[in-house]
Amino acid sequence: MVRIGTGVMGVLAGMVAGLLLSAAPVARAQDRDVVRCGSEDGRFSRCQVPWRDAELIRQESDSACVRGQTWGVDRGGLWVDRGCRGQFVEMERDGGWHGGGGWQGGGRPHDDDWRPGPDWDREIRLQCESNDHEYHFCQVDVGGRGYARLMRQLSGSACEEGYSWGWNRAGVWVSKGCRGLFSVNRRW
Repeated sequence: MVRIGTGVMGVLAGMVAGLLLSAAPVARAQDRDVVRCGSEDGRFSRCQVPWRDAELIRQESDSACVRGQTWGVDRGGLWVDRGCRGQFVEMERDGGWHGGGGWQGGGRPHDDDWRPGPDWDREIRLQCESNDHEYHFCQVDVGGRGYARLMRQLSGSACEEGYSWGWNRAGVWVSKGCRGLFSVNRRW
């Protein structure tokens, strides 16, 4: 009879538990369509989905995938940015998105019965700069119906929307040396 020490048993039990827990997100998504969406070279990208909302079930990138900062869902579909790459599914109807300290038990932030305060819809002006031709993101909640525009170019490098600057619901991004003064027309 071979006796196994309690330390070895603990290690084995921990390995089995780890395997079971890491398989759980995939098991949850088996009955739902999985969409892979990724930001190539740190650039903003959009993936068309028929969903109103999504949840990240598996991060596939070394870059962080943070809802509202490097990924999200708006009227244009699922978007990713700053190197975020992962597998996404439609958010469950029970309030969903249980990962990363998100919402639970009903009440998503865009439900019809919730609105921000009266001073939320307004213009916000900000300066966003790509120093040394590097990508830079200036965070401001644009809102579901908001938009951003370049008011004044401050750099010698061209600021062309979609090429060296752009925006998503989470804010304005610049790259390739674009520096500018931007107006964000924030609308819920």
